Amino acid sequence: MEALRFRRQPLAKAKDPLTSLKRRIQTQLIAELDTQIDLSHREEMQETIRQVFDTLLAQEGMVLTRSQRRALFEQVLAEILGYGPIEPLLQDDSITEIMVNGPKSIYIERAGKLEKVTNLFDDDEHVMRIIDRIVSPIGRRVDESQPYVDARLPDGSRVNIIIPPLALIGPTITIRKFGRERLGGEDLLRFGSITSEALEFLDACVKSRLNVVVSGGTGSGKTTLLNILSSSIPNDERIVTIENAAELKLRQEHVVTLESRPPNIEGRGEVSIRQLVVNALRMRPDRIIVGEVRAAEALDMLQAMNTGHDGSMTTAHSNGPRDTLARLETMTLMAGMALPLRAIREQISSAIDLIVHQDRFRDGTRKVVNIAEVQGMEGDVIVMQDIFVFQQTGIEDGRIVGRLRPTGIRPKFVDRIEATGIMLPPNMFGMDDQYYS
Repeated sequence: MEALRFRRQPLAKAKDPLTSLKRRIQTQLIAELDTQIDLSHREEMQETIRQVFDTLLAQEGMVLTRSQRRALFEQVLAEILGYGPIEPLLQDDSITEIMVNGPKSIYIERAGKLEKVTNLFDDDEHVMRIIDRIVSPIGRRVDESQPYVDARLPDGSRVNIIIPPLALIGPTITIRKFGRERLGGEDLLRFGSITSEALEFLDACVKSRLNVVVSGGTGSGKTTLLNILSSSIPNDERIVTIENAAELKLRQEHVVTLESRPPNIEGRGEVSIRQLVVNALRMRPDRIIVGEVRAAEALDMLQAMNTGHDGSMTTAHSNGPRDTLARLETMTLMAGMALPLRAIREQISSAIDLIVHQDRFRDGTRKVVNIAEVQGMEGDVIVMQDIFVFQQTGIEDGRIVGRLRPTGIRPKFVDRIEATGIMLPPNMFGMDDQYYS
């Protein structure tokens, strides 16, 4: 039985009678149930808590309306089985990010826009109890000796926690929510994030085993796009995914998921992304998908792409396709191999075929703004060619209006795509059929 013990905390004084009532009932409930609380049987526990709640509420003798009673029970239930004031925010599918800036300031992101919500914690101690509930199941802890940590919720949502003395405003929690329903290409079309021609082109590139880097800024939707592109991988290939926090959800049958591990309290036991990339090469992968390259693992990823693991994919933070190449150079230098810059650029130009750049606009929308081919080297410079570029045509009702348009350039690797039996229409790239006649 997976049981959860609660530490009894001294109650702070509350001016609101309902808040005082909630705290008293919550304390009595925990004392009554104690180690009977079992998170592995949530529905059974919910019914048990309801029965004890009704009894304790009757003993209090306070008259409540039906809505007040229901709201009070939901708050108490969230404190015992969930994540307190942020539990209803986690259950709201329209919310994509939750930001707790100390106990009295909580913001959310909805439709790409920030909003402040009325949900509040009681005090710093209340926030710390919820933080402990987040990190304890995965064997982590947060205290003055380890004041920040990356974690994840059971549904895969990413969590970053940083506490005083590093966070001056109080314990801070940032949650990047993981959607319950996996998005597909049709969702990108519905959101206006990409055109059908560009999506068809990317589908052909993945099936033809081209090496792809998805780039973009923080929160631009890189991981979501990588997830969608990975769905084009044939089902008969062995895929190894490597991530800091497992977010990719591939539909294929033959998928091996690897996750890095941070050091323990003694500073030991760390397993980095780079170590996992090296290990993955010994696992007979047809494709390697790295959730994100951030440091020295870029060198091993490039070498994997250059040594028979075609069709590999990854993401990288950058401001554009050209900046992506510059960042890959920097990350490769972090490996400490003292390689000449030209050798690094040759590795990059021969390994990467395509860069797909995604951006988040001021109106909160996320769009693919550039699809560029890496063509090779000319002297000491990596040559790139834009295949699709987003053109903004205006702003209507505060929303960015534009379209991802072909540049009229036929990629050099089209022959590789056609060799796999996939024929792309010439007009996909903004050309006439007569161009080929």
